[in-house]
Amino acid sequence: MKIRCGIRILPGGVFFGKFLRLCPCHRQVQCIDSGPPHFSNSVKSNELYSALDPAFVTQMLDWFRANDKNVYKSAVATLAGNRKLRPVFIQKKSLVEQYAWIHKTLKLHACETIGEHLLQAYLMAGQQSLLAMFCDGMGIPHDGKGSVVGDLPKKLDAGRLSDTIERLVDIFEPRLLTVYLHCFNMQHPGGWPELNEKLASDPRLVLA
Repeated sequence: MKIRCGIRILPGGVFFGKFLRLCPCHRQVQCIDSGPPHFSNSVKSNELYSALDPAFVTQMLDWFRANDKNVYKSAVATLAGNRKLRPVFIQKKSLVEQYAWIHKTLKLHACETIGEHLLQAYLMAGQQSLLAMFCDGMGIPHDGKGSVVGDLPKKLDAGRLSDTIERLVDIFEPRLLTVYLHCFNMQHPGGWPELNEKLASDPRLVLA
């Protein structure tokens, strides 16, 4: 299993150059809309999408269409298959309708893995400077290209984490930073307590 700046590449979500191969999920569909949740520890990708501002999803999907249409096409095909639909059914929709359907579908528990793959692809290919600066701030060795050298830390230094976030929140759009921090936190069972506390208490780190 490879790790790039704290984000693991899951089986079935392997990069071949810029292309991300997506695998279907085979889980029971369960859609719960209860408004923006309050996260007390590590969350799943479908929970992120449920809380995430649609503008961020639009930004992410626009990036894929501009930089790697294969990922976008694979995502549409995989999500359609998961919902037992033909991809052409989605492709015939307007772009605005496609984006809305993708976002709605990524909120489903059944599409948790697909959703995490998409976030991984976007962050690792489109936001490498953020990943590298976070790892530098936290003292996590990496190769300068987004790949962590060695294992992720078992414990995060709370002071160093706070200082790193203070620097990054002035450089990057806070919502993007928040998405990355949640994705990073997914890589540790239950999340790192220090990062859980920061995500729960810092009013700047919001998804909506």
